[in-house]
Amino acid sequence: MTLSLTVPWWAWAAVLAVIVIMLVVDLLAHRGAHVVRVREALVWSMVWVTLGLGFGAVVWGVWGPEAGGEYLAGYLIEKSLAVDNVFVFALLFAYFSVPRELEHRVLFYGVFGALVFRAIFIAAGSVVLDRFHWVLYLFGAFLLYTGVKMARHAAIEVHPDRNPVLRTMRRIVPTTDRYHGSKFWIRQDGRRVATPLLAVLVAVETTDIVFAVDSIPAIFAVTDQPFLVFTSNAFAILGLRAMYFLLAGAMHRFHYLRYGLAAILVLVGVKMLLADIYHVPIWLSLAVIGGCLVVSVGASLLRPPTGATAEGATEGTAQGTTGPEGAPEVATEGPDEGSGGDPAPARPAPPEPADPQPANRPSADPASDADHPGVAGRGR
Repeated sequence: MTLSLTVPWWAWAAVLAVIVIMLVVDLLAHRGAHVVRVREALVWSMVWVTLGLGFGAVVWGVWGPEAGGEYLAGYLIEKSLAVDNVFVFALLFAYFSVPRELEHRVLFYGVFGALVFRAIFIAAGSVVLDRFHWVLYLFGAFLLYTGVKMARHAAIEVHPDRNPVLRTMRRIVPTTDRYHGSKFWIRQDGRRVATPLLAVLVAVETTDIVFAVDSIPAIFAVTDQPFLVFTSNAFAILGLRAMYFLLAGAMHRFHYLRYGLAAILVLVGVKMLLADIYHVPIWLSLAVIGGCLVVSVGASLLRPPTGATAEGATEGTAQGTTGPEGAPEVATEGPDEGSGGDPAPARPAPPEPADPQPANRPSADPASDADHPGVAGRGR
């Protein structure tokens, strides 16, 4: 890659300030717990996409079309791979029976944590690639492997009971067996204890970290400029909450999208492996990424899933869930505050467990000692 950016410190400060301001605006706009309706999610999605593309226009105007193209390619990659996150989050919320009015609160702090962790990963990745160029080939091979695995994997599976971080948290941190509104912590019997909502946040955060393992190297495949990698990732992630509420109930309709995402990972992996032999023009990368998304989404809409396919897309991905009988009880703080007459997005319903947990046991408790990651899919 021949592009070299000189980014002054105030540009970094300005970007961080915009991100913080938008997070505050989003928090204030949703300070009252309510079910986020599709109409509200659509408006916020338009806001976040406009912000992301608007920043891309700024990059294009300040640093030229090459930088603007690389930012846009990274933004599209992260935005498209975030679709996997959306469906996994829906499965996690179903697993823990999270009240719908609390989903935005969990996702808000989940996105905030994702921004922090991804900034750390990007900084570390930039240093490693700068000092050890051969790591580029490891990233490329990993993306190639991940793309093939994604294409061959029938469905995403979630296994929060096997999440080692969540299992450790449940052993160390005393936790109640019921939700207490939007609180992560409460005082009970004179001591500070966690609510199941904190376990949900831990599950969401660790899941996003797992997904970042391939999305960040994929962006490094189209640009090696830390400023572009971070900003394209950050502005795409900011819209993750709105994307969840917009698409969570319709994911089964895009049954060919996984093949498009797998093709993107394979192609950017090949691009990384050939980086020292042939420089792929950024316009070609954009065309390929956009083409994969258009073809896979178009094929899904033109050829809707059949009954068996749709059932597999919903139930097959929910393996490992505990079902409603093992869910924490809910202590509500008041009636839901709907934001309109349009329906809230549906989320996948977990199948009935063969050996349900007792009703007084939170579903977040570890149910297995198997040493496996909590998420299967995207090559995991």
